[in-house]
Amino acid sequence: MAHLSTTDRRKYRVRNAVKSSGRLRLSVHRSLQHIYAQIIDDAKGETLATASSLALGLKGNKTEMAKKVGQAIAEAAKAKGITTVVFDRGAFKYHGRVKALADGAREGGLQF
Repeated sequence: MAHLSTTDRRKYRVRNAVKSSGRLRLSVHRSLQHIYAQIIDDAKGETLATASSLALGLKGNKTEMAKKVGQAIAEAAKAKGITTVVFDRGAFKYHGRVKALADGAREGGLQF
């Protein structure tokens, strides 16, 4: 793994720490226009719940959209009986839209 970029090193460091926890993980992906969240069970290799600003048809302020996506993923998790997850921010820094999604998920009832 020589000559990795800073974002690749951050992604591997965060993802390895999260996967070794043994809990379900809330994975976040941020693009220029949308934000996506999934709850993944790594032991079974399956996605249990998803939410995105694209699927919800949200428009407007991207930070507000991220908070609504966080609340939506928390509702989907509650419907499946999931209350505790570990937050996987991937290569993204924990601020702005990623932080807003996490705050929305916490408000919706998920615990990290």
